[in-house]
Amino acid sequence: MFDWNDLTFFLELARHGRLMPAARRLKVDNTTVSRRIAELERGLDTKLFQRCSDGFLLTEAGHKLFVIAEAIEQKMLSVPDELGLSDGAEPAGRVRVASMEGIAAFYLSAKFAEFAAAMPGIVVELVTERHLINLTKREADISVSFVPPQGPRLQVRRVGEFRLALFGAERYFATHGRPTTRADLQDHDFVDYVDDLVAIEPVHWLLEVLKPTNVVFRSTSMAAQQTAVAAGAGLGLLPLFSAKTNPALIPVLADDVVVQRELYLGVHEDIEYAGRIRAVTRFLADLFSKEAAYLNRF
Repeated sequence: MFDWNDLTFFLELARHGRLMPAARRLKVDNTTVSRRIAELERGLDTKLFQRCSDGFLLTEAGHKLFVIAEAIEQKMLSVPDELGLSDGAEPAGRVRVASMEGIAAFYLSAKFAEFAAAMPGIVVELVTERHLINLTKREADISVSFVPPQGPRLQVRRVGEFRLALFGAERYFATHGRPTTRADLQDHDFVDYVDDLVAIEPVHWLLEVLKPTNVVFRSTSMAAQQTAVAAGAGLGLLPLFSAKTNPALIPVLADDVVVQRELYLGVHEDIEYAGRIRAVTRFLADLFSKEAAYLNRF
């Protein structure tokens, strides 16, 4: 039979993926974490982690135990509330939020700084990938995306939308002129994504405006594209929330070219009521509601 106390070590290693941060969180040394995990695996007679060069990954059995262990943890944390003995302590712990690079770098990172000031006990880990993070496999706790995440037992809701527009820079206009109609766009240079490396098709938003005949720079990074547009490389379709951060970017055909994407908030139902998760999802839902104008107006 396994030791119930080993579940604490299991949860921290599963959340951090590496011995050192898990040990630091538990205030023990690396060998203690490694030993307790080994004892737990022996007690359950199953392998919970795959050891790899960059850390520890949960096995299928590990994923199943993670769900159970988190449920046990939340039940334990709720005991004071259930008995009416809560001291009003703020929720605490790590919350991993997965999102797209652009909205993470140019919008959410600053907003989470505000969140940290209000909720110092919660550490947000903002993860960006070109592909959609799998919430079912617990690659993240919460997803913010303009594509609704798919998978069993996910709670997904639409929480807002954002607008994109064409932008250029004075440096570009000085040598190429400024388009005044949609028809003019075919004569201009563009900055765009790398076609065969687009992991999520809706991110290729420029194709909703036109199929440019002259793309002078491509990147898988929206941040790199924005930097190139601001430097005068060409025109680019950018979200307003990111373009507003650079005064060198000037809207082009603002009333004629309108592209929008919806924002979806996803979380696995096993953890949606955990205090730290609920605090972050509430913050994000309120944020997108309050800042709808910022996300959609020039």
